Amino acid sequence: MDYLHILSPINQFLLCKTPQPWIDKARDPANLPLLLTDHMVCELKAAQTAMLLVRKYVADKRGGDELLAWLQPYEAFTFREGPEPDFIALHKQIGKSVMPRTDDPWGRQLIDSMVLLIKEELHHFWQVREAMAARNIPYVKITASRYAKNMLKEVRTHEPLTLIDKLICGAYIEARSCERFAALAPHLEEDLQKFYLSLLRSEARHYQDYLTLAQQIAGEDIAPRVRHFGEIEAALITRPDDEFRFHSGVPVYV
Repeated sequence: MDYLHILSPINQFLLCKTPQPWIDKARDPANLPLLLTDHMVCELKAAQTAMLLVRKYVADKRGGDELLAWLQPYEAFTFREGPEPDFIALHKQIGKSVMPRTDDPWGRQLIDSMVLLIKEELHHFWQVREAMAARNIPYVKITASRYAKNMLKEVRTHEPLTLIDKLICGAYIEARSCERFAALAPHLEEDLQKFYLSLLRSEARHYQDYLTLAQQIAGEDIAPRVRHFGEIEAALITRPDDEFRFHSGVPVYV
């Protein structure tokens, strides 16, 4: 499949490409366990972010509680070292019948976009865990990277500006994930290569969904704010970073 049509808008949106030193470190088989572990946790965090947006801004109580229930087994496994659940069975339980309700057209769009994102990110979580199990890579808790935390520091504190900024941050995180999947894929084993390339389409759509929602809420041109976060994101990607993670900067130790 030709992925250029997917990557072209991503590369135009991002203000920099992944530096070669990060790719060189990521392609080293010795770093694969760490990379897969962080990728798996990032998929859960993406689902949590979407869930929090829906619960805070539009969900009714029943729908919000259902979203929490979807994530709880994944969170228990990831953050509290609970037993590993049957992820296949869990994924089958996620359905539209428990989606939150709202009469607000914008709220409906947020719910539709974010609930689909949650379902896809949890499915990706399970797929990464499968790849780890196939390679006898145990799950070991690791620290988070500086990436998302440092972008979110720039989020404004009044609504709806807070929501707009959070959506723009979400767009950059999804776009960078897409760009890194494509950069890393050629250097992986065949099954992982296919998996990472298969993620491009959904990650590209996620970034577009976040941007569309941000623009709709703002009701005015958000290009200056998008550029502001783009500059922050590019700085985090291109500066030296003493932790190696999926969204980390240039490795200090290559």
